[in-house]
Amino acid sequence: MSVWRYFPFAAAVAFLTASTEDVLAKTASPSRGEPEVEACIRQAAQGSLWLEKTLWGLRDQEAGWIGADVLNTNGTHDLGVLQVNSAWVPRLSNLTGRSADQVRTWLRFDPCFNAQAARWIFLSALNQTKDFWKAVGVYHSPTAWRQQRYMLSVAGHLRRRFGEQLFLASQDSGSIRPGVGE
Repeated sequence: MSVWRYFPFAAAVAFLTASTEDVLAKTASPSRGEPEVEACIRQAAQGSLWLEKTLWGLRDQEAGWIGADVLNTNGTHDLGVLQVNSAWVPRLSNLTGRSADQVRTWLRFDPCFNAQAARWIFLSALNQTKDFWKAVGVYHSPTAWRQQRYMLSVAGHLRRRFGEQLFLASQDSGSIRPGVGE
C-alpha cells in the first residue's frame, strides 16, 4: 500500500507546500487553457499553496466547465468548474443571504464563486474530519466506498499535475523528502 494514503493532515500540508510558487505557476498555467479558472483557484486559496494544490486536485478530478449542469443518478446536479453538488445550494443560499436560484446560477457561471464554494466545502470537511484525505473524499460523497475511490483518483491527478515527489516521504522522519521542491 502507498504511503500517501496514511498521511495525516500535517504531512499532507507539508507535501502540498513543498513546491515553490514557480513550480505551481508552471504546472497550473494558462497554457492549460483555463486562465480564468486558474485566477479563481488562486484567489480562493488566499495564498495558501497546499490549499491551491488541493483545489487543483479537485478541479482536475471534477473536470467541470463554466456553465456545467450535470445530472447525477440521485437527481442532484454537479455545477460549474469544480462540479459543486446542487445539494449544497440551500446551505450556500443561507450563508450568502441570496436566493437558491441566484446561488445556483453563480455556481454554474461564476468560476470564482464556484471555487470559493469548493474551498468552503473542502475546509468544512477538513474541520469536521481532521483528516486531509477523508476531507477530499467527503468533498465528493458522504458514502465511504465512494470517498475511497475519489481519494485515489484525486491523488492520481495531484501526481500528474505536481509530480510523484509530492508523495515521497523520508524513511526516518515520516516527513516529505528533504530538498524536494525547495
